[in-house]
Amino acid sequence: MTLHLNSQADLEAAMHALLKQDPRLQPAFAVAGMPALRRREPGFAGLAHIVCGQQLSTASASAIWARLSAALDPFDHDAIRRARADRLGRLGLSAAKIKTLKNLAREIAAERVNLDVLANEDADTAHHTLVSLHGIGPWTADVYLLFCLGHGDAWPAGDLAVQEAVKIGLGLKTRPTVKEMAALAEPWRPMRGAAAHLWWSYYRAIKKREGVIGEAEKANAVSNNVPVAKRS
Repeated sequence: MTLHLNSQADLEAAMHALLKQDPRLQPAFAVAGMPALRRREPGFAGLAHIVCGQQLSTASASAIWARLSAALDPFDHDAIRRARADRLGRLGLSAAKIKTLKNLAREIAAERVNLDVLANEDADTAHHTLVSLHGIGPWTADVYLLFCLGHGDAWPAGDLAVQEAVKIGLGLKTRPTVKEMAALAEPWRPMRGAAAHLWWSYYRAIKKREGVIGEAEKANAVSNNVPVAKRS
């Protein structure tokens, strides 16, 4: 059965179970404290919001999303499918993002993909489904699963902040690669999503004393509600 993080109580229960399951996380928890649950809108709008923010600063991403969601009201896959590419470009979307959103809208309209049912699938299977879509990279897929669907086992192995936090928290010599992050997270199944919340909180706690982390966040920030990442 898939664990869901739909409330703060869900996250706290998962966190306590995770700390018992792997005591190595207790020092990070002592520094970070109990993480706050982060959730965003599910479905096409939620994924589109993440796509719009890829590789942009917080301010730029917020401005583009505000223009886009106001211009296409109600905002859904049909609105994107019908919108002219030149109009979307004037609203601030790059050609690559327009192609990604239009392809996603077509897949949903043709009922070849259902974003909502991914919440109940195995995390790795759901991840694979998303990254098979044009323009949806691993980070985007994992953030959608975790923050929009509350998937309790989603694991953003490519997130730079999580990688840096794991490196420091587990006393590693170098920042782990995506492959190494996958192996490191095996003991945290089926609560890797809760572990991700912990590592993001730990990152925020230690960055005040780690200048390099602060700079990484500044360079990579996308949204006030989405953590630092290597976005794709």
